Amino acid sequence: MPDIRLIALDLDGTVFDDEKRISARTLQAIRAALDRGVDVVPATGRQAGGIPAEFLQMPGVRYALTANGASVVELASGRSVVRLPFDDTLAQQVLAAVQPFGGVIGVFIDGACYGDPDSAARVESTCPPALLPYVRASRQVVPDMPACLAAHPGQVEKFSILYGDAATRDAAWAAVAAACPGAEITSSVPCNLEVNAPGVNKGRGLMALAAELGLAPAQVMACGDSGNDLAMIRLAGLGVAMANASPDVLAAADAVTLDNNHDGVAAAIETYVLGA
Repeated sequence: MPDIRLIALDLDGTVFDDEKRISARTLQAIRAALDRGVDVVPATGRQAGGIPAEFLQMPGVRYALTANGASVVELASGRSVVRLPFDDTLAQQVLAAVQPFGGVIGVFIDGACYGDPDSAARVESTCPPALLPYVRASRQVVPDMPACLAAHPGQVEKFSILYGDAATRDAAWAAVAAACPGAEITSSVPCNLEVNAPGVNKGRGLMALAAELGLAPAQVMACGDSGNDLAMIRLAGLGVAMANASPDVLAAADAVTLDNNHDGVAAAIETYVLGA
């Protein structure tokens, strides 16, 4: 077996099943890895408040990678291991590029998420049902998004926008790519758009954490399913794709496990870390 000392786990489509639940088998496998002294890190596009307490508060979970790698925090101390926000001008340019397309806009700012009244009004009709409780709970509504960004210089971590259809998402994607060359643009669930600063992704955040822990890439395992996981799947010594992963993630992975509805994360940990 590989000498895995750090496991990075995406949440949506990976740790979570389609109903946004974590199975008992998956929790048991995570606990068993932690008991062996292996660091297990949620590696998510969400902010820290979107990580379930049953995962985040397990004894031995020391770090959280959030906002697609824009932030890695040591949980006990609150110390920032990685902090990779947008340039303020670029953040305003991204906002201006996506606003004409509507959707449910969320802007991650220093660990919180902000949206405007129009976005709040579209949540019920746009958001996938299983994701709705998280989106409702995580968004703070502000009257003026450009002013909100201006009030938080150097703190904008990520844009996350949900659209009602793929065509609108793709048009917004093209607009951001044209207006903001180099911005990191990905997707994690159907019809969503996620934008980070140039060069900011889960892979970069994960490798920075590995370096902090004195680990080589070969000692890192990453599990994921979608475009925002691609960088960490490629950079980890053992990149594991869920069976439900997108074609690009499946092609990049070193191994494929079961899907997210059949304990794929548990099976990967059992096979490559626990030797079960």
